[in-house]
Amino acid sequence: MTRHETFPQTTDIAQKEMVLATDLDGTFLGGTDEDKARFYKFIEANRDRVGLIFVTGRDPGFVTHLVRRDGVPRPDFVVGDVGTTIAAMGQDGFLAPIEPLETEIARTWGDANQSVKAALMRAPGLRLQGEGFRYRVSYDMDPQQFDDAALDTVAALGHDALISDNRFFDVLPRGVSKGPSLLRLLEHLGIDNRRCLVAGDTLNDLSMLALGLPSVAVGGSEQDLVDRVADLDHVHVAQGVGVAGIAEAILKFDLFRTA
Repeated sequence: MTRHETFPQTTDIAQKEMVLATDLDGTFLGGTDEDKARFYKFIEANRDRVGLIFVTGRDPGFVTHLVRRDGVPRPDFVVGDVGTTIAAMGQDGFLAPIEPLETEIARTWGDANQSVKAALMRAPGLRLQGEGFRYRVSYDMDPQQFDDAALDTVAALGHDALISDNRFFDVLPRGVSKGPSLLRLLEHLGIDNRRCLVAGDTLNDLSMLALGLPSVAVGGSEQDLVDRVADLDHVHVAQGVGVAGIAEAILKFDLFRTA
């Protein structure tokens, strides 16, 4: 991640007709190649009317590579690292943390990386993902070997644990996840929540799909997520997979006028 100390913290995104706040894997990166090409073309052709926020468990390096090397539309902002990074993306594809929004996250987490790793070192079914995360510790999880005692260990340390897709285990600062961080960013930017479409496909997206904003669980979503949003009137459970599901929800909620 590159820090641009003079990076502007305001944008015209609040004036745009629609803002899409979307998960990546299985959602904005999901669907057929044809569907993705068509939807990405729609985004690029309507930059003056559509704002784009990535809300992802992925780290800043992954997002930068995605934009600079893989040709995915550049987001205006990124809520990354399962909500523990809140940043603006420059025209160069690099991210600049929005420090007023990250200060509380950093304070809540403190210097917890090593204590979390030590406490979970011998936890069955957990394999550490990497060392580069600032305010979280993440594991690949084997559901056959996993012991629920790890949840109690994390709670005793004063943090939150999040299991998603029955294969990922994230340890996060208490009260921090995709939903709360997205809400803080929308407020910071002055975006009308009614014009923001939230899209996801796994349980780590539940905290943002449950915010009350127009939302979509795209086709192919984790069944546990579908079950949890089934009674939420503001959440559309789409048939279309990935970006096709997002397009389906844009039409359902009438968020973008074609004429």
